[in-house]
Amino acid sequence: MKKSYLDEADEYKDPSDLKDEEILRAAQDEPALFEVLVERYRSPLLRAALRIVKGREEAEDIVQEAFVKIYKNAHQFQKLEGIEFKSWAYKVAINTAITHYRKLKRGEFLSEDPSVFEKPSEEQFDRHLHERADAKSAIAETLAKVPEHLRSVLEAYYFEDKSYQTIAQEHNISIPTLKMRLFRAKKVFKKLSDIG
Repeated sequence: MKKSYLDEADEYKDPSDLKDEEILRAAQDEPALFEVLVERYRSPLLRAALRIVKGREEAEDIVQEAFVKIYKNAHQFQKLEGIEFKSWAYKVAINTAITHYRKLKRGEFLSEDPSVFEKPSEEQFDRHLHERADAKSAIAETLAKVPEHLRSVLEAYYFEDKSYQTIAQEHNISIPTLKMRLFRAKKVFKKLSDIG
């Protein structure tokens, strides 16, 4: 179902043809339009939140809270050179996730699971830190072995959360070529991590 709205020239437009900032502005008068931005950015913002909190349900709550903040503070967004709506939305989502994580660490969230409040033993804590450090180290070592042209697209897509279009433009390649490189990069990464 395509939604459309009446613009200032009294013409009906399909919101999917509009830029993010135009939709954000129009959504202040017609809140239903904000759903277009939610649909565009729900998945990438969820991936960004999951990097910080790890729990999917928590991340979904964070993304929902971030969208509320984005909508309520739409007047604060200004389209400037080099600052896209996408960057601003990421910043809001990341800050919301970090705030959420800090509150969780301070024990400000209630849980039905009493184990959340149990202090881990020093041994469990040390083991957890070592496992995380080992995993990060293993990923970094494996990535260093991946050929540069494959590693750069892998990092851009999975660690920098860039879109296909952005990566393709930055690497001066077509989107089908990019998809093939990502496919090959994942295979190489998997093969190298299996060997180690």
